[in-house]
Amino acid sequence: MSAARPEPVGIDTFLERVRAGYERVTPEEAHAAARAGEALLVDIRYAALRERDGLVPGALVVERNELEWRLDPWGSHRLPEATGHDLRIVVLCNEGYASSLAAASLRQLGLYRATDVIGGFQAWRAAGLPVTPPAA
Repeated sequence: MSAARPEPVGIDTFLERVRAGYERVTPEEAHAAARAGEALLVDIRYAALRERDGLVPGALVVERNELEWRLDPWGSHRLPEATGHDLRIVVLCNEGYASSLAAASLRQLGLYRATDVIGGFQAWRAAGLPVTPPAA
């Protein structure tokens, strides 16, 4: 027996649907929550972007292709920071698109407080928030 074929949607519609399921945060809100110890800030940008643009101090770096494996509190490959399903995770990508899909995926694992940063790292930097410059 085969499953019904889903109706195709474009990525813009898909992103709208994903983002409608949770409240995204501004760079300033993410910074405040991370500083207060109320959220785990997770940078999913790939190495070339981090090397080009720098790092967000205190952010946990977990590249996108490892995210679910590392943050699933029940997973065999979890990081020590993956302490439970009630952990507030704020995902940061380069511009705020991949992070939305990543947050939705984490939410499907039961990490119901996962969200992402509107505008990603580029918005973070434009807001004048702390960035550790890339190594020369």
